[in-house]
Amino acid sequence: MNGSAAPNLDRDRLCRLFSVMVAIRRFEELALEAAREGLVKGAIHPSIGQEAVAAGVCCALRREDYLLSTHRGHGHTLAKGADPFAMAAELMGRRPGTSKGKGGSMHIADFTVGMLGANGVVAANIGIAAGAAHAVRLLGEARVVCCIFGDGAVNRGPFLEGLNWAAVFKLPVLFVCEDNGFAATTRTRALTAGPGPLARARALGIEGVSVDGNDVRAVADAAEALLAEIRVGGGPRFLYAETYRLMGHTQTDAGAYRPVAEVESRWRLCPIARARELLTRAGLSTEEIAALEAEARAPIEQAFTAARAAPWPEPELAWMDVQDLGAEWPVTAAEIRL
Repeated sequence: MNGSAAPNLDRDRLCRLFSVMVAIRRFEELALEAAREGLVKGAIHPSIGQEAVAAGVCCALRREDYLLSTHRGHGHTLAKGADPFAMAAELMGRRPGTSKGKGGSMHIADFTVGMLGANGVVAANIGIAAGAAHAVRLLGEARVVCCIFGDGAVNRGPFLEGLNWAAVFKLPVLFVCEDNGFAATTRTRALTAGPGPLARARALGIEGVSVDGNDVRAVADAAEALLAEIRVGGGPRFLYAETYRLMGHTQTDAGAYRPVAEVESRWRLCPIARARELLTRAGLSTEEIAALEAEARAPIEQAFTAARAAPWPEPELAWMDVQDLGAEWPVTAAEIRL
């Protein structure tokens, strides 16, 4: 294809996906900033560099579909349609948060958009996804369950258990392995034997595809095709997306285990940079692209400003949504304050 020619693409769709990625990037930047100021309660696992997986997969889902994510789940949750203000408030432990400030970053959830929760335990969401999909089957619903997990999860027991259960009962699940190259601070290829996650899924009878996880159009195309197969009763499917985590594992991780030159080269190949270049080749001006970015960033910035001023939860909320407290509970608000 001639580098000066506008590629044959759906510009409106690419603009939507680009805007979602920009919003995710800005959310992560501001979350890290809030963490540095001591406003965030708990660890932040930024997904900067992985925005194409979140946008491509979650924008292909319907509102009624269910989503389960990992400890690195802000981008997935935003792309599924969650309120950025409620998410920012949750990170800061505030009352208007998606879980009233109780869940924090690693357990972000929003049932109103079908986001059943992120999970701080690696691979734990896979078994939950299989259970949710079985419930969907028993209830006769038309939903699909999407379960996104990292490359480190494929070496844990729930990966085999969850995929096996989904395959045996032909459950409506899209399993998405978001391979960012590292399981915490260890390179994936150093600890994962065999030909990889997709081969393991196929060994259980689950078909799928491998995709460039930094190409948002490729991710979206693959997700839409696999979801269409699931919706007509095809059973579970598997999407393997290779991407790259541009930041450290958490906000306190400098990522010194990676060569500087490697990371710098990956910034030039990040999904937002690639989509920006594609939009330029498709005929959008620099000013038009800048306007798209500003429009995507504005509500995220407003959300964090509002979250900083949001109230703390009332002490009594500590005893809501808790099972089996015993006869001596609840403790009074006065006792909590002591």
